[in-house]
Amino acid sequence: MTDAHSQADANLLETIRREILDSYDEEIELGFGEDRLDSLDAGAGSGLDRRFYFRELLRLQHELVRLQDWVQHEKLRVVVLFEGRDSAGKGGVIKRITQRLNPRVCRVAALPAPNERERTQWYFQRYIAHLPAGGEIVLFDRSWYNRAGVERVMGFCTEADVEEFFRSVPEFERMLVRSGIILLKYWYSITDEEQALRFNLRITDPLKQWKLSPMDVESRRRWEDYTRAKEDMLTRTHISEAPWWVVEAVDKKRARLNCISHLLEQIPYGDVDHPPVQLPDRVRHADYIRAPIPPEMHVPAKY
Repeated sequence: MTDAHSQADANLLETIRREILDSYDEEIELGFGEDRLDSLDAGAGSGLDRRFYFRELLRLQHELVRLQDWVQHEKLRVVVLFEGRDSAGKGGVIKRITQRLNPRVCRVAALPAPNERERTQWYFQRYIAHLPAGGEIVLFDRSWYNRAGVERVMGFCTEADVEEFFRSVPEFERMLVRSGIILLKYWYSITDEEQALRFNLRITDPLKQWKLSPMDVESRRRWEDYTRAKEDMLTRTHISEAPWWVVEAVDKKRARLNCISHLLEQIPYGDVDHPPVQLPDRVRHADYIRAPIPPEMHVPAKY
């Protein structure tokens, strides 16, 4: 083997190593805040083994890719609702679910507060526009259950509106299920003390302060109001066609693994055969000369 070939092989190995490390670092970055939180909450040595967590997360994400392929192949329609108090960890598990999936197949619906026009529509109307077509998975980061939670507690709707919601939502969800939609509903449950800890961490972390809105701050004062609203909601909307599943979420890592594992168990799926991919030879033309890029167009190489 020539020195040129040896150097090429070495360069290739170095490139592969960097790519693997880059993928690994992405996991570390996503877990960094939670690692710090675990140490503050549980104490050294009592949290979930980090290596076990990453190993299980990657295994479950591999299964999510298989599920995605099955959903796309079978033209299934899947809707997953994530509800819970502010800072309960809904966004964290959604990130881990979508991290390795095709965004054309699995997408997130996180609707802002309704505008003036939407407030005059049928309540469920703006959510219907985000429901999946065949071969799609939609994850709702909060959902139509806003009416039973934040809207009710903060006085953004009347008690008559809430009662109409409770009358309508079981039939609405039964209709979705009858149409063939697979509907899963998760409530992320944390303690009063845990939410206070997470809020305080957000207050002191410049990278997370954007997560803490004035509404979130007000929700701390109204903890008991939210608790009563949650209990009423779970009791009145826990139906056999679309039951609620409660995720104990004080330990974020365990909550993610438990939730993803449970989600995978709710949808029977199998392997989809894919034809082998053959990379074709690049077409080369003798008269093609690559044009130089002007130096002023380059991003400065600061690193």
